[in-house]
Amino acid sequence: MASEFDLIRRHFSRATRHTDLAGGDDGALLTPAAGMQVVVSTDMLVAGTHFLADCDPEALGWKALAVNISDLAAMGASPRWATLALSLPTADEGWLSAFARGFYECAVHFDVDLIGGDTTRGALNLCPTVLGEVPSGQAITRDGARAGHELWVSGQPGRAALALAALRGELELAPGQAPSFAAALHRPQPRVALGLALRGLASAMLDVSDGLLGDLRHILERSGVGCTVHTDLLPLASLTAAGSEPDRAMHALLRGGDDYELLFTAHAEHRRQIDALSRVLGLPLHRIGTIDDTPGRLQAQAADGRLGELAAGGFDHFL
Repeated sequence: MASEFDLIRRHFSRATRHTDLAGGDDGALLTPAAGMQVVVSTDMLVAGTHFLADCDPEALGWKALAVNISDLAAMGASPRWATLALSLPTADEGWLSAFARGFYECAVHFDVDLIGGDTTRGALNLCPTVLGEVPSGQAITRDGARAGHELWVSGQPGRAALALAALRGELELAPGQAPSFAAALHRPQPRVALGLALRGLASAMLDVSDGLLGDLRHILERSGVGCTVHTDLLPLASLTAAGSEPDRAMHALLRGGDDYELLFTAHAEHRRQIDALSRVLGLPLHRIGTIDDTPGRLQAQAADGRLGELAAGGFDHFL
């Protein structure tokens, strides 16, 4: 039977590009580029909570790193390094090989060095930590939204939640749409290029992992503002076209998790630049709301002007 260190050498030891000293010592040695701040984030994935135990290990390898890279994208940072802590019930070589293949595919795609980590026996638990760089003073945080700024979201939030519902047999997606929805759930695409391009344009930003409204609440709290979501501007059409009832589509878009799209605010004067950025990146960017000066207020406005209060309703691990 392979030892812990055999497993690490066999599956998680590859050449690095941005690292002075990677695995093999008690720690890694890194030198950030001149004029850069280091951004660090950790996002744990636990079997039965974040993924099904029989999830494809290669897709899981991609997702484990991708959801962490998404946090760097949300701060306008370039991903550089990652560590990986694994708790494994058994040393299944086939599972580990597939998981490592997906993990490194994501790492290569986003130019990330795996520089260390740890393995132990236990319930299946994946805990990457990612580090990136952002020019000093240019990180996009959650506290910069101001009254009059506009609220935007990238891509198509809601697909992952509907894919999970389909996996559970709760609805049937149109055959032509099902693969892209499944990919949104199993192989999310961190919006790194968008995050970098929004430096100097976005006033506040985060990635949508626990539901759009629940995550929006973090921006409102940190910025001390409120928001009106314009329901007629929400990108529902592709969700209903895929076979979802309108109410379920709205719930998935606003309260479903696992999207890893970027939710950001920006001054109205940047609207043209953001629209142009959408075309350059080939990525839909939807203007869906307006920030106001009433701290914590979250409301919806219908096309006819009617207003109603919105409950955040995002995912919480302890509620």
